[in-house]
Amino acid sequence: MTSLPLAARLRGIPPTIFTEMSALAVRTGSVNLGQGFPDVDGPPEVIAEAVRSLEHGANQYAPGPGRPELRQAVARHQQRHYGIELDPDREVVVTTGCTEGIAAGLLGLVDPGDEVVVLEPYYDSYVAMIQMAGGVRRPVTLRAPDFRLDVDALRAAVTPRTRFVLLNSPHNPTGTVLTTEELQAVADVAVEHDLVVITDEVYEHLTFDGARHVPIATLPGMYERTLTLSSAGKSYSFTGWKVGWATGPAALVGAVLAAKQWLTFTSGSPLQPAVALALDAAGDFPLELARDLQGRRDLLVDGLRAAGLTAYVPQGTYFATASVRDLGWDDGMAFCLALPERAGVVAIPEQVFHDDQTDANGGRHLVRFAFCKTPEVIEDGTARLAAAGLTA
Repeated sequence: MTSLPLAARLRGIPPTIFTEMSALAVRTGSVNLGQGFPDVDGPPEVIAEAVRSLEHGANQYAPGPGRPELRQAVARHQQRHYGIELDPDREVVVTTGCTEGIAAGLLGLVDPGDEVVVLEPYYDSYVAMIQMAGGVRRPVTLRAPDFRLDVDALRAAVTPRTRFVLLNSPHNPTGTVLTTEELQAVADVAVEHDLVVITDEVYEHLTFDGARHVPIATLPGMYERTLTLSSAGKSYSFTGWKVGWATGPAALVGAVLAAKQWLTFTSGSPLQPAVALALDAAGDFPLELARDLQGRRDLLVDGLRAAGLTAYVPQGTYFATASVRDLGWDDGMAFCLALPERAGVVAIPEQVFHDDQTDANGGRHLVRFAFCKTPEVIEDGTARLAAAGLTA
């Protein structure tokens, strides 16, 4: 054998763009405004709780569904914020970040040939896991400049083979927070066609300018058909801990557990009590973080505009989208590959989050920048952009 074959389920799935661009940042010594990880850790009392757990024996396998104290804290969080009542023993499962929740949800629910409607641009793990599960992607594009849901396009995407909607709000990378009216349109389609909604809500607390996150599970008739995924990584600035959760009806959560048990089985045992403490006792941290992020968002958007990019103002998340078209570029990937040498900055081309990467009215000319960095890093990055002269 001259080479090991790649399994068919993985063929055509490129390496994640985040690995490629972060490696480029390290190799070139560039300011990394690409990957969404904060420069500052979350609450120190939560870190102290993790240390206590490490020092007092919480270093062996946690139960497969997660430690009881965390499952109970997640249930309290959902009730406190959204009025959702959960049985922590049957309707909550702890996952290795939301990424594993997505993987386990799709592997546990999607059969080969099932169609999955997904908002485009999409987080790249969605594509990989839909393909690994044998599903068929049905994209609905959020288009610049407002990135709102096109309800007619949503309805047109549904066929007799459609079984799922994979939703993300607040939406990465556009920063759109779906309104109650938009969510109701999704709910209407889901009920009419008997679809299950899998919803990624990792940025649930990080919204700006009065925008409010509404879980689609709270809409009439939706709890019983919604699998909700979230994590502590974004809201509490512990992205490296990879502690997330899946909640919803026992049958849907059970499908996650059925797949998860063969992926990681369990993980992060000493971190789970710390995340439980964060949810119960550090509830103000995400609100303070959101207020701080709004200021850093404005700093980034102003800096991008000063550098000649057309930057759009996001309603939530860690990210702002900008068009490079006014600088004479029609290809965001080419722009991002040139950026480290020309400006010493790394960003993420959004075309890789689209099915049709040649669509001039899609994401071909769009680039994502992260503002979950310190103001000093943002100012350094945008100053480099302004000084570089980015015209094609």
